[in-house]
Amino acid sequence: MSGKNKKIAIVGGGVAGTSTALYFGGLGSSDGFGGLEVSLFEKESSLISGPPWCHLHAGGNLYREISDEQCVTLLRQSIDFLRFYPFVVDYRPTVIALPISDKSTPSALIPRLELLVHEYMSLIATDKANEVLGSPSEYYQLYSKEKMLELRGMDYASQPSTLEEWMIPVAKNIDFDMVQFPLIIVQEYGLNLFRFSAGATTVLENLKPITLNTNSIVYDIKQIDSNNGWIVSYIKDEVSHSEKFDYLINAAGFRTGKIDDLLGTPCKSMVEFKAAYVSQWGKCGDVKFPEIIFHGERGTPRGMGQFTPYPDGYFQLHGMTNDITLYDDGLVASTNLSCQPYLGEKFIKKIEGSWSPAEIEKRTLSAINHIAQYIPTFANATVGSKPLFGAQQIKGDDPTLRVAEVSFPRKYYARCEIVKVSSVLDMVDAIAQDFIELEYLDKSLLGKRNFQSLLSIDESIIARDAEQVAISRDYPASLSCRSVAKR
Repeated sequence: MSGKNKKIAIVGGGVAGTSTALYFGGLGSSDGFGGLEVSLFEKESSLISGPPWCHLHAGGNLYREISDEQCVTLLRQSIDFLRFYPFVVDYRPTVIALPISDKSTPSALIPRLELLVHEYMSLIATDKANEVLGSPSEYYQLYSKEKMLELRGMDYASQPSTLEEWMIPVAKNIDFDMVQFPLIIVQEYGLNLFRFSAGATTVLENLKPITLNTNSIVYDIKQIDSNNGWIVSYIKDEVSHSEKFDYLINAAGFRTGKIDDLLGTPCKSMVEFKAAYVSQWGKCGDVKFPEIIFHGERGTPRGMGQFTPYPDGYFQLHGMTNDITLYDDGLVASTNLSCQPYLGEKFIKKIEGSWSPAEIEKRTLSAINHIAQYIPTFANATVGSKPLFGAQQIKGDDPTLRVAEVSFPRKYYARCEIVKVSSVLDMVDAIAQDFIELEYLDKSLLGKRNFQSLLSIDESIIARDAEQVAISRDYPASLSCRSVAKR
């Protein structure tokens, strides 16, 4: 094959870069195709250390402002992601609540939910293996105030298995006077970034076509000429190296623009710094909560609140206000002079791990109080650890964009542009198509998924390694654990 021994450089070991390496490395291991040699470069000591994520976004129900088209795309992409990465998924549903102060009503969400049910049924009809979000008839359910009052009198389920059992903790803890009815429960699952890091690393270390370079800083990239590839220069273990590659994949996340600047490639993008806060709620005990989303207007004091459960009473909190998750100057754009949006030094210091204890406490308590508007006894929660944080790239100039994959600004170069993790398989399909056109791959491999290496990982190894990743990053080991085991 003409692609034999083609060398691919991937810069960045976040979700985009890691998924690309797994995908093409998986093709090599399952199909006997050894035509691509992939080198993955990551500056940190472990993979997947970017901005916080905790949610599958199977239909985009957290984002009322995005189009139906984006929601349908997110549903399809999330199903692909769940099938490819089952070890990352926390199998518990999500409750959507509209505060009484919200300008909209629960009934306004129903047409989109019905659209998603229809699309889900169509995907199952195409391939039965797509039925990974439960039965379409239970993709969402409505709960009236009367039904919630009934559930309030029921005992907690030690291992919830029905939507009704998942709603009992909501009924027992939420302030009915602060939310509109009906409440909506949706089969949108959680995602665990520590399990992703652990499992992906295990697989990559055992894929022969892959060279995994952690603790490696890429400092220069030069194109030899328009047809003869790239020279990538990097420092690893305090030693400088330079290697020649045939194809370059820019998966550097919020630093993507720095590589574009090195190459003189024009682009238009934004970067947004975000943080999620870790709390611990002693009252919770071992109660199994669903995730709960309180809709609200972004950037206002009533911004969306997100209540994400972990074992041992830990909760990850988002509040889409400027004194919690968002920052007044945390959204920046590229300019005519540079592809890299300039993020202020105070944010870079945070990304590099320097948070002041006073800011951690202030913003975490603000997040706790934001949720306590709707779950009053949650006001007793305390700071659980430092925040989960990072900067997110956004293609173009629309900060509400949620669906983006990849672009090809020049030959032999791909720029990864995902906003949501579920977009990564569409991204690698597009790169595979480019490889086919370059005769690196046979067209029969387009869209092929190698699930076996990811499905066969030993659960005990993932759990052990995920815990080590969390602890090494100064987070509670509980954040590495699933709230609910795989069904």
